[in-house]
Amino acid sequence: MAELSTFSLHTGDPAPDFALPGVDGKTYRLSEFADRPFLLVVFWCNHCPYVQAWEGRMIALGHKYLTRGVGMVLINANDARAYPEDGLESMTRRASERRYPFPYLQDESQEVARAYGALVTPHPMLFDAHRRLLFQGRIDSDHQHPERASERYVERAIDQALAGEPVRPDQLPVLGCTVKWRD
Repeated sequence: MAELSTFSLHTGDPAPDFALPGVDGKTYRLSEFADRPFLLVVFWCNHCPYVQAWEGRMIALGHKYLTRGVGMVLINANDARAYPEDGLESMTRRASERRYPFPYLQDESQEVARAYGALVTPHPMLFDAHRRLLFQGRIDSDHQHPERASERYVERAIDQALAGEPVRPDQLPVLGCTVKWRD
């Protein structure tokens, strides 16, 4: 487990560009989400218990906000050689079984994760229409017990952004498994 708040990207910083393969066989680029007023980028994986605990809530957020114009994308940068369950084949199976409503991408080179400063899985980042960072932090306040979550940070950030309000807080420590970097 890691609880970290030493971020590389800060509020107002631009989203780094990417071109990554998805579990559906397509390559996705940042520009493909240009029609969306907001974009939630979440660094993700298959094996992390924090990701697994928050997975259902992320899927629910996807269903709730994709119809409201919010783009969402999950990016897995973990070293699949050391963690085979985070390889593309396992990602494809998981996205299909769980019926992910958003693209699930593999960052095999880990260059995108480094550019974004991904620290843990999950590490959500919300960007505005100009792809400037509005928020990064946790999904909510209790990964283990959804019914005990008193704060829904990502949901609040999206709601504030959709309402044209400043996103507050705009930054919170992230909680999860560290990104599994290659040596």
